[in-house]
Amino acid sequence: MNDAPASNTPRRARVRAPELVGKGGWLNTGGKEYTLADLRGRIVILDFWTFCCVNCLHVLDELRELEERHRDTVVIIGVHSPKFVHEAEHQAVVDAVERYEVEHPVLDDPELATWKQYAVRAWPTLVVIDPEGYVVAQHAGEGHAHAIETLVGELEAEHEAKGTLRRGDGPYVPPEPVATDLRFPGKALRLPGGTFLVSDTTRHQLVELAADGETVLRRIGSGERGFGPDAFSEPQGLALLPDGKVAVADTVNHAIRTFDPETGEVATVAGTGKQWWQGSATSGPAREVDLSSPWDVAWWQDRLWIAMAGVHQLWTYDPATETVEAAAGTTNEGLVDGPAAEAWFAQPSGLAAAGDRLWVADSETSAVRWLDTDLVVHTAVGTGLFDFGHRDGDAAQALLQHPLGVTALPDGSVAVSDTYNHALRRYDPATGEVSTLATDLREPSDAVLVGDEGSGDPEIVVVESARHRLTRLRLPEEAVRVESVAHRTQRAATEVGPGKLRLDVIFQAPAGQKLDLRYGPSTRLLVSSTPPELLASGDGADTDLSRDLVLADGVTEGVLHVSAMAASCDDDPAIEYPACHVHQQDWGVPVRVVEGGTERLALVLAGMDEGAAQE
Repeated sequence: MNDAPASNTPRRARVRAPELVGKGGWLNTGGKEYTLADLRGRIVILDFWTFCCVNCLHVLDELRELEERHRDTVVIIGVHSPKFVHEAEHQAVVDAVERYEVEHPVLDDPELATWKQYAVRAWPTLVVIDPEGYVVAQHAGEGHAHAIETLVGELEAEHEAKGTLRRGDGPYVPPEPVATDLRFPGKALRLPGGTFLVSDTTRHQLVELAADGETVLRRIGSGERGFGPDAFSEPQGLALLPDGKVAVADTVNHAIRTFDPETGEVATVAGTGKQWWQGSATSGPAREVDLSSPWDVAWWQDRLWIAMAGVHQLWTYDPATETVEAAAGTTNEGLVDGPAAEAWFAQPSGLAAAGDRLWVADSETSAVRWLDTDLVVHTAVGTGLFDFGHRDGDAAQALLQHPLGVTALPDGSVAVSDTYNHALRRYDPATGEVSTLATDLREPSDAVLVGDEGSGDPEIVVVESARHRLTRLRLPEEAVRVESVAHRTQRAATEVGPGKLRLDVIFQAPAGQKLDLRYGPSTRLLVSSTPPELLASGDGADTDLSRDLVLADGVTEGVLHVSAMAASCDDDPAIEYPACHVHQQDWGVPVRVVEGGTERLALVLAGMDEGAAQE
């Protein structure tokens, strides 16, 4: 049997695609279960994602146009592969698919069965399967939409000529819409008149509710995803500005907007509508600098502070000069304290100003952090990317699970919207203790203090995102007792041999492109480890995508943190201004040191690992 491509098409390494299996079953298919055989003749793109991951949400947005343009030849299948325990709950996946408007089939794979079959190592990862059922490309991280678009065009032409392409309607069946006043609200703000302004995230609107927190007074925004004077795209954080306007983190538009409650006017004050990439400006005129998934905002120290979840940083906007700048974080993902310029965050998603502290909900490290007026970052609760749970007591050993909100309380403590634990928690700096204020909430993402703060009997209004409502609670005098539970992200460790370990990040420039060398090296590789003692040598930054690491004697397990970036541009001398694309990804690879373990660790940024591919 000769299934070689036509002579004018590129020869690709191909491996037979493993079957798609997932204990949670299929969503967005009208109840039908699918196999790869059912999809034969179509170009299949597997999107390995998890709904906590902002980079995965970026990829969902990157794929929307491709999905629409090639709807009769391409089938995108989201393979939901959880990091947190909550993400393994089927209803949580159902909610996430609606929340983020995923308009393709989704396989719920709570036990990571398909993830393991495809040897995936990072969220997000895209795998392209040709119409004959072979894997022809793998891409980790963001920025690959253009490359996949090019590959899809080649596959369409190749398999049309061979007669192996089957056009037609895809398997997507939209779910029935549900009528509620709010749909997955994100954040809330109490306006001076006593009403509430809520970001109605999935409906791309702001909604003003009466003081009862239920009666709808008005809606701001058309309700359609967009970037205009009457449109938002998944708005989140809200903050009252000194001039009476409200700052809005317009998350998927990568912009900061303002809303004037008096006139109803919406304006853009920061961001271009385009996503920030490595190498882009990190300061300058606010309307000329790209942002990346701003998730929350807070007024502190005469600036608007922005939780820039998409790049793991805090930025500021100064309305007096109409400028923005990166203020804390390096863009590396993790938990590192210290001077703001050297600190690491992991998807900061909630902010609260409280005197000389700016509290931060650092969601991916399940942490509560804070910034002081000397711009030094501290951690109150949390240890890193892989440990989470629900444990009260001393903050040094307390655990949270992907918190999205923080709220300053009158006594100097902070309430934490502990989103994936469905709880409202409290951290008291005076005692260093963490307690639980309320349970049985559903994905709380924010909370607003109300009532007479001086009465000693304040109330708090919680945004129950997955119950589509605001819930009013009286702050209890005594904490709720909960059974402690601790978790660690469960991913199989890679067994590596002691001593030298060759690290190869695989990057193949997309067809018609080449590495962009106009301004020096176009690649970057940053390596570190947890614990730091795991690596005897090989950590740090360099421009080569391959590196020899040396594992230290006596350390038997840990996590290798690898961050890679590559830039490629159109390879056509006739194009005066070639289009360029940045591809980037962070990996956290658990490793176990054993005799006889592998001496090479290959991580695919884009393309195929030729050493592993076989017919």
